Amino acid sequence: MTLWSAALVAVPAAVLGITSVSSEAATTLTVASDGSATYRTVQAAVNAVPAGNTSRVTITIKAGTYRESVVIPSTKPYITLEGLGSSAAATVIVNNKPASTAGTTGSATVYVQAKEFYAKNLTFSNDYDEAANGASQALALALYGDRARLGNVRVIADQDTLLIYNKARAYVWSSYIEGTVDFIYGNGAAVFYACQIYEKRSTGGYLTAANTDAGSTYGFLFYKSTVTGATTNVTYLGRPWGASAQVTFRESSLSATIKVAQPWTDMSGNSWKNARFYEYKNTGAGATVNSNRTQLTDAQAANYTQQKYLAGADGWNPTA
Repeated sequence: MTLWSAALVAVPAAVLGITSVSSEAATTLTVASDGSATYRTVQAAVNAVPAGNTSRVTITIKAGTYRESVVIPSTKPYITLEGLGSSAAATVIVNNKPASTAGTTGSATVYVQAKEFYAKNLTFSNDYDEAANGASQALALALYGDRARLGNVRVIADQDTLLIYNKARAYVWSSYIEGTVDFIYGNGAAVFYACQIYEKRSTGGYLTAANTDAGSTYGFLFYKSTVTGATTNVTYLGRPWGASAQVTFRESSLSATIKVAQPWTDMSGNSWKNARFYEYKNTGAGATVNSNRTQLTDAQAANYTQQKYLAGADGWNPTA
């Protein structure tokens, strides 16, 4: 499979009024599969975090491959997973469970139920091969906890790579996400800033499958990100898992992999025409303006920003 390996884009100190991420580690636990740290597995370190913790616990993970499933329960908020390798590719948490045998969330290599999760400088992967073993959801990462942050990470699988659910909010920046079908999906609200999105299947697929609640204004925002793919004119920006799906691509680079004439399509009886699919000032061979591609006006775009998507009722600023 083709993996993106270029240097990740650095985040400016302030982006649309958002300040840089602060250092907030209070307690540190260490993981190394070779036995040189306190714990050999990531799950063992998570298990050591006391339930009901009220301050951040950072779990540092020595470079290497950790073939395991990790569950962070809702009783353990404020956990950071930090890879210690020279790049996100150097520290990999991977498994290969498909939903056909484990269930949807059961297939996730890492399943985060807790709020205030933070991951940086590592890879989440599910290497179940749908081409060889049959189509099935096989998640790399499931985010159910609110106010999650992912910085300089790689999230890699085939179908349904990254699930953001339970109306959780997530801020993802300078990261790489790869898959084949509906590989960024769910009913949460998420911003993908300066990210690389890659459709690896030569026959194309669907980048997003949003299931945004009808009462929620915001679903997924791709801002100043880059979309590429294995083949030209085969990739959809998305399809509506729910009738009120909301997705916006703004000021992003869309390569020739995008189906230019109609980059949105129907799903499960839900019409893409009734969904809230928008674009704004995108560039690249896959970007154009036609009747199948609703463009925001400048005035409308002012309401589709990072802050608007993530603020919620508590005014969350994910990088403060």
